[in-house]
Amino acid sequence: MTSQPITVLGECVADAFTDPGRAAGPGGLSLRVLPGGGPANTAVALARLGTPARFLGRLSGDVFGTLFRERLAASGVDLTQCVTAPEPSTLAVADLDVHGRATYSFFAEGAADWQWTAAELAAVEPAGTVCVHTGSLALVRAPGGRRVEEFLAVARRYATVCVDPNVRPLLVEPAVYRERMDHWCALADILRLSEDDLGALLPGVAPEDACDTWHAAGARLVVLTRGPRGALVSLDGERRTVPAPPTDVVDTVGAGDSFTAGLLHALAGLGRLGGRLDGLTLDETAACCAYAALVAARTCAVPGADPPWGDELPRPPE
Repeated sequence: MTSQPITVLGECVADAFTDPGRAAGPGGLSLRVLPGGGPANTAVALARLGTPARFLGRLSGDVFGTLFRERLAASGVDLTQCVTAPEPSTLAVADLDVHGRATYSFFAEGAADWQWTAAELAAVEPAGTVCVHTGSLALVRAPGGRRVEEFLAVARRYATVCVDPNVRPLLVEPAVYRERMDHWCALADILRLSEDDLGALLPGVAPEDACDTWHAAGARLVVLTRGPRGALVSLDGERRTVPAPPTDVVDTVGAGDSFTAGLLHALAGLGRLGGRLDGLTLDETAACCAYAALVAARTCAVPGADPPWGDELPRPPE
């Protein structure tokens, strides 16, 4: 496994779930709050799998910020380059359907996660990391989103870049994502996204045609996750479908983030990160995605974004 860290840049979110087992009194609603946020989930999963993970985030000094720090640190994530922010944390209230799929109501205006300044990111040394992963709201919400893009433009001189758009139409219009996708693909070596993301970004477009669109814009590897139907893997236009292992799903919170972590962990173990995916084959990519699907399945089998530890899983491909 690589001794160089993978850097994850993005938000932490306090995920609040309804808690029917706890009485709130007449007319009340009990919520159970768990630390989440796509990028933070990915950093946690990477560290638990055994890849050194460095998180770049703006962590509030409020009660949720303390919760985030404790979870990240307990999983072994390096927080030394996080910013202590005066703004509040982002809160998301999750509603789970009968299949365990979550939809969210966000409370995010003026939150710490989106307020990156040029000076804060300029203080981060991008050299010495093998990959930079980002995406989700921190990449698209103003004012910090464009500064994150500028950071990626510098970081890709030294590292592989991975982007997960993680479209959140309740907070940002899909048109805003569509406008930036070509630019993100020009910056990214790896684009990991879900079927829901595809429907928001290119409605009515077949997955294979979407992959070709994003390849043409610059992304060498496109991985489209499709829940229980596995993933479509496209490397420079060569494609393969990877099945998902059968799972008793509790909920799908954090599944895509865990998939991304499993993919990056496996690619790092093969020595394929650190540049433009030089030498990567479709067979290797499919094997890495099969491992990633197992990491995601284990996450779906427990409540919330609670990814597995490396010693609970088979070894990744070698």
